[in-house]
Amino acid sequence: MIEFCHISKSFRTDFWARPINALTDVSFQLSSKEVTGFLGANGSGKTTTLKILMHFISASAGEVVYAPELGKTFLEIVSNIGYMPERPYFYSNLTGREFLFYMGSLNEVKMPLLRERVSRWGERLQIAHALDRKINNYSKGMLQRLGLVSILLHGPQLLILDEPLSGVDPIGRKEMKAALDEIHKEGKTIFFSSHIVPDIEEICTSVVVLEEGKVRYSGPVDALLGRNSNKKEGPSLEDMVYKLGKLP
Repeated sequence: MIEFCHISKSFRTDFWARPINALTDVSFQLSSKEVTGFLGANGSGKTTTLKILMHFISASAGEVVYAPELGKTFLEIVSNIGYMPERPYFYSNLTGREFLFYMGSLNEVKMPLLRERVSRWGERLQIAHALDRKINNYSKGMLQRLGLVSILLHGPQLLILDEPLSGVDPIGRKEMKAALDEIHKEGKTIFFSSHIVPDIEEICTSVVVLEEGKVRYSGPVDALLGRNSNKKEGPSLEDMVYKLGKLP
């Protein structure tokens, strides 16, 4: 569905300073109708990669290739993507329902369908009871759920999620992961970043491991877990990521 082709990105923090390489020759593919985890420590370059994918910033080298199924123009492509940043901004003086209706209207979702989707996903993500409260009274976990609902309203084919489970309590994490699994079973493609290994291991079919701006692994989770191990039960994903970090 999307291919990253030799993406590199460098930043200058000062005119006289040497550029900082955030990404170096990053190449991998996102397959249609799969849940792909984007795993790496904080500062490894995950958010920079997602910003390049969404055209918020430009790559220093390389390109991102979008499959025709997403659209021919970039406007068509982004209309088929639901993007949730790591720190989403909300209009705090609106209620949750007002915010969702506003987001749906921006995406030109017809009101009957918009009401239906707000009701469905509000109930599914256990936030329906709070939709008539002002957003400035929401907890961090409630904001994350509201953000996820907001990007589902226009029925995107691809979800891009940057640390969607950050700040969510254990029960909320379980509910959100179950919702992501349900979305995947409806035929959607999901690409989400995390620095928490068990989240990736639990719901992803494939994984991209990024370390210091370089891809250390890209492929099926099962293939990574079966690598370098003859144990019947196999190693944990956390064990394998730790071993990747020790490779030269």
